[in-house]
Amino acid sequence: MKPILVLWLMASWVLLLSACQPAVKEIVATETPTERVIRVIEPPGETSVVLLPKITSSPASSFTPPPTSTLTGITPTPVPTATLADSLPVIFPTQGAMPESAWRPPLYPTPWALSPYDHFYFTRPLAANVVTWPIADYRYGGIFFRPEVVHSGIDLPADPGTPVQASGSGTVVWAGWGLFNNAPNYKDDPYGIAVAIRHDFGYKGQPLYTIYAHLSEVEVVLGQWLKSGDTLGKVGRTGFTTGPHLHFEVRIGANDFFSTRNPELWLVPPEGWGVLAARIMDTYQRPLHSFAILVRSEATQRAWIVKSYGETGTNSDPYYNENWMLSDLPAGNYMVNVPFAGLNRKLEIKISPGQVTYFTFQGFKGFNADLPPAPQTDIISTP
Repeated sequence: MKPILVLWLMASWVLLLSACQPAVKEIVATETPTERVIRVIEPPGETSVVLLPKITSSPASSFTPPPTSTLTGITPTPVPTATLADSLPVIFPTQGAMPESAWRPPLYPTPWALSPYDHFYFTRPLAANVVTWPIADYRYGGIFFRPEVVHSGIDLPADPGTPVQASGSGTVVWAGWGLFNNAPNYKDDPYGIAVAIRHDFGYKGQPLYTIYAHLSEVEVVLGQWLKSGDTLGKVGRTGFTTGPHLHFEVRIGANDFFSTRNPELWLVPPEGWGVLAARIMDTYQRPLHSFAILVRSEATQRAWIVKSYGETGTNSDPYYNENWMLSDLPAGNYMVNVPFAGLNRKLEIKISPGQVTYFTFQGFKGFNADLPPAPQTDIISTP
């Protein structure tokens, strides 16, 4: 091979590696039998701007969380600020492209559930005049840069200072820094300034929590009761993120990183719009991780490309057992395209307004649009 060609290939490889480097900070936690090691990766020259929460009605000590026995019946061991809670790596990316149109119909009233197994309990945490599509590349279960880096919620694009609203009534159980590490006032926490609400209602006998992260400031205090729509803070970029947006999570059973569910199954859709959920598997019923699916509207020809959940760090709904999700679809006919074994498998499917449409894909066995069977026992606690 000629020297000039060798140099050209080497230069191209260096540029490719540079282009693939993360543009955001991330936490990587590794563990041995005797110690935990934590690394923070950030791009060269990146400067973090950290804003303190605005607290006017309570001293900083009010951010100390109450005994967890009042929340879940279990008292955890506090995590030192120098280490990370036993958890998976987590990343909070910057926002992506905005949707094609900012117009949306009004939301259905909450709680909304046409099916006995749906649970649209929460309103949007941003006002109706703010675009609240989840950022396409950073949905629940998304994988970034490495297979073990997981996204535990959805990111909602918004300008800095946009008011953030409670998605349902409940009590503030965290307000300030340190939520991810369970370490009050820990300024290196990846969630930045965050608020957690334990709601007045649950599901199947388990408590529900919502998380609002990367805030620039909080306007509530620990123990404060909020009704749906009350302002709790403002959109910011604190914590490990490179751009302003709201990171939103739904947790069930316990207020921890391991208890998250896909918020797109819990946020009420706009009137006349629906949700598409699926379980994507190979022929032997093994889930296909980070597998790209294309969905196209037959009416508008608008297309979405959404990947299935990563291998770790996600929890499926106990009824749907989904590993793929796309919300906020106007009711109508759609074409689902699944590339498998060199072929483009297609399914025509109809999105019904105000509810979840469901299908499974199982490799060479193809599609099945039947709903999962009803559980033998089902006790639901509604708002």
